[in-house]
Amino acid sequence: MKLLCTLLTCALLAGCTAHGTGDAPAATPQPSLPAGIATDETGTPTLEVYVTADDTISAMDIETYVMGVVAGEMKNDWPLEALKAQAILARTFVVRFVSEKESRYAGADISTDIAEAQAYNEENINDRIRQAVEETTGQVLVTASGTLPYTWFHAHSGGTTALAREGLGWKDAEPAYTRITEGLDSPESPAEAKAWSVDFPAEEFLAACRKVGADPRSIDEISIYEKGGSGRAVTLMVDGEKVPAAELRIALGSTVMRSTLLTELTSDGKSVHMEGRGYGHGVGMPQWGAYALAQDGLTGADIALHYYNDLSLVKMW
Repeated sequence: MKLLCTLLTCALLAGCTAHGTGDAPAATPQPSLPAGIATDETGTPTLEVYVTADDTISAMDIETYVMGVVAGEMKNDWPLEALKAQAILARTFVVRFVSEKESRYAGADISTDIAEAQAYNEENINDRIRQAVEETTGQVLVTASGTLPYTWFHAHSGGTTALAREGLGWKDAEPAYTRITEGLDSPESPAEAKAWSVDFPAEEFLAACRKVGADPRSIDEISIYEKGGSGRAVTLMVDGEKVPAAELRIALGSTVMRSTLLTELTSDGKSVHMEGRGYGHGVGMPQWGAYALAQDGLTGADIALHYYNDLSLVKMW
């Protein structure tokens, strides 16, 4: 299948929902699929998906793939509107992915490998997830110019979301649609998502520093060197060496160093002690924020738009 792309038509989609400016909604160019894209009888694009669990490539329509992603990324008993928001973000992600990248798996458009794309769990698909995906069929987020954004999301914001350069160590220019805002995470979120602590032995911590391009000799001196606008650590100083915090989190294990929103960072020379708030990189939609907003009565579309600036919701198919 040819890669999807973000070629735009001159047609305008009436009733798009703008967000983030406080101004009246502006008409947004509607992205369309170019000629030659494989679709099924309903006009829904189809994908060749490498399924890591089976080590096979499976042909499926995008909506079927999105169901598996929502089931992998969010609990299937969560509020319907939170699941809808997740479906919109997941759908936008896959369309952008296949528009600009090739899967690491030959012959596939995308995979269920979380190192490449999004989590995927076909076994957790239930009627609630099917409804969330069906009721948002074809819906994606777009920028004011009609391009597809990076629809980042994470588990828990720790109270505030982050910009991409801060939370992800993003190297390109900061996207205009990312923003720092209250996460509004649900008080029902588990304690380990709200706050965490961990100790790393010196050898493990120094090995992770080397993995991200720094070479401190000891952990005797350690501190936060630079913070971003949300309060997250951007750079640590370890034995006189600058260490990028977002990259270090991945090297140490993102389920162990759960965020870069650090509240304590100390060393006794034998181990590094960290404490922090939140779970994930902090950019875009916190899933526990989506949970809370859904309980407050917001729609899936409103939730998907809430954590970004100046995006609109359009229906591609």
